Amino acid sequence: MFVSPSGVRSIWLRHDLANFKLRLEALEAKVAEEGLILTESQVQALERKRHDDEAYGEIETQHPGYLGSQDTFYVGTFKGDGRVYQQTYVDTYAKVAHCKLYTAKTPIGGVAPGKLEKT
Repeated sequence: MFVSPSGVRSIWLRHDLANFKLRLEALEAKVAEEGLILTESQVQALERKRHDDEAYGEIETQHPGYLGSQDTFYVGTFKGDGRVYQQTYVDTYAKVAHCKLYTAKTPIGGVAPGKLEKT
């Protein structure tokens, strides 16, 4: 039986195996479920995936608020307010972002309540 490359792609999409990472995750699940024995190349691919996940900072979080990412970004200058900065916080578990605008880049600006205020 011959299956064209586009046919293989459509089968992968139908079974949620669109990219290499998803195919490796499906392989891990199948091994855990059925106790299959992997070939050497499959074991190497799974190890490489684990190493890449660690290298790119993929961290498993246990609950909302467990780990977050924060950044301050210079937005520009607003007439009447001066320089404006955006402070952004992303909850890595819930994948929810919060951001506010401040006129000071200092850390105290990020915890001070209210709107754009000159400090």
